[in-house]
Amino acid sequence: MINILPPKEKEILRNEDNKKIILIIGILVSLLLICLIFILTSIEIFISGRVEAERIINEREEEESEISEIRHFSEKIDSVNKTFSDLSSFYKNQIKAVDLFSEIFKNIPEGIYITLFSYQKDASRVSISGFSADREGLLQFQKNLEQKKEFKDVYFPPSTWIKAENINFNLFFNIKK
Repeated sequence: MINILPPKEKEILRNEDNKKIILIIGILVSLLLICLIFILTSIEIFISGRVEAERIINEREEEESEISEIRHFSEKIDSVNKTFSDLSSFYKNQIKAVDLFSEIFKNIPEGIYITLFSYQKDASRVSISGFSADREGLLQFQKNLEQKKEFKDVYFPPSTWIKAENINFNLFFNIKK
């Protein structure tokens, strides 16, 4: 093909072709930028969604961890409270042997001597053997023990009362809890 157009026309046609090429390139670049913006926006939405999901998962794990710690401490507290309750119950049900001995020996009249003292803790039973110079002292000892609210079922075997003097006696009674 022979181009017989004048140079001025050729220049105009070339300029128009250049404008079309620039326009096409501009549209393609614009489309490329728009697609890039959409891609970057979707990536940003995806990443922010993942970050939010991870944040929620971390919060749940922290809450579960705190709940687990609270349960652990609650179990420890319950265990310690049970121990204190058991100790309190144990001490409330204890009969203090020193107080028991003191109360018994306060009520022994003159002329009576204890030779054997036995205390069965699980049965709350006391057995005493001893010597009394006379029956009146032994009767006084029996009355003194019966008057105490801590002692119940005070019992002297009948063989104790046979002799009037120089009596070897046995005595049994229970402790009230």
